[in-house]
Amino acid sequence: MSDIYSILSSAYTATPTTAASNTPYTNVDAASYQGTWSGTYSTNNQKFQLTISQVNGFRAQVKYQSGSTVQYQSVLIKDNSFRIGDTKFSLNANGGATVGTVITSPVDGSTTLIQGSATMDS
Repeated sequence: MSDIYSILSSAYTATPTTAASNTPYTNVDAASYQGTWSGTYSTNNQKFQLTISQVNGFRAQVKYQSGSTVQYQSVLIKDNSFRIGDTKFSLNANGGATVGTVITSPVDGSTTLIQGSATMDS
């Protein structure tokens, strides 16, 4: 039993940690985020849509939809981006957004990152 703990302990200490952002949460411009964003992943040409609502300070409600996947989540916006499930939404300086989603293979557990651009619907 102690062997399992030593293996887990060494694996935990050997795994690099992701550097956390040192910037504080600050209020965002609600008009820059709020609305329906649509786009297509460049890797597989699959369409996606994010509906961002109730932006208040740095909090928002988000609905993500791609194919048969639909997710609802409260998010925190920091550094012009937020995560919903395995998807990250990042606002660009030009008013568009980049969306990246990690897909995990059910067969072997490998992961693939697919990315796309999104624009706010009028």
